[in-house]
Amino acid sequence: MYTTIFSEIFLPATLAIITLGLGLSISVQDIRNILYNPGNTIVGLLCQLLLLPIIAFSIALITGMDAEYAIGLVIIAACPGGATSNLVNYMIRGNVALSLSITIVNGLITIFTIPLITKLAMHIFLAEDAIIHLPFFNTVLQIFLIVVIPATIGILIRIWNKEFADKMENPLRYILPLLLLIVYSGVVFLERGKTGADVGKFFSLLPFTLALNFLSMLTGFYVPGLFHLSRKNKFTIAVEVGLQNSTLAIFVAATLLNNYKMALVAVVYGSFSFFSTWLFGYLAKKFLY
Repeated sequence: MYTTIFSEIFLPATLAIITLGLGLSISVQDIRNILYNPGNTIVGLLCQLLLLPIIAFSIALITGMDAEYAIGLVIIAACPGGATSNLVNYMIRGNVALSLSITIVNGLITIFTIPLITKLAMHIFLAEDAIIHLPFFNTVLQIFLIVVIPATIGILIRIWNKEFADKMENPLRYILPLLLLIVYSGVVFLERGKTGADVGKFFSLLPFTLALNFLSMLTGFYVPGLFHLSRKNKFTIAVEVGLQNSTLAIFVAATLLNNYKMALVAVVYGSFSFFSTWLFGYLAKKFLY
């Protein structure tokens, strides 16, 4: 039982705390900008829901990956980034309100798209069909408990006491990533060992997961430019598209499909993607146009 306490209790609680902290940085004007300019969110969703799976399928087909690992790569592409991508955008001073709006909408949509994309991957790579049902009520409830409600509380605190919210901004840039690192380490070292990863297999899958991470970030940065989005929104979307929810991908592969080879791809991806995405977002903010 102790081996699941991190993912079932500490991780959701930590993500909720992080989202509350992110809410402190969002003003009422930020929310108005999202509501009055929904095109930014739509472009982000287009990149994440359509282009990202295409990238994953392309990598798997071009490189001739083992079928089960190929499906694992596609599953990662189908899983939205969640609070971790929001945190990276907060750290690099991206458009946090846009990041959260993409996360919320995408989280609701992927209840339907994850089963469809996974079923397609199973059919293409294994010539098999898969019946996957994500728990609709629990997924929606999780989105509200981890993202919507904490972010709303943070926004309300900022409205009530803007001076306090501004004072907390710099300390939280260090506290929130450290908090996530501590809990995420518990998930990795205490729970993911059951996927049976060995060093050799880890490094053999690393190039494919790195390619997915890097190509998706480039796509997330340059495609919004075709729609004349601002530079800030471009690197914000790049982070959203580049950082996927490896914990959710592991759940789909290991629990719903009972396939630990597929889950292993997400384990490898999750071991570096937070740091690589932060680095890309920071460099994109400084040097890419």
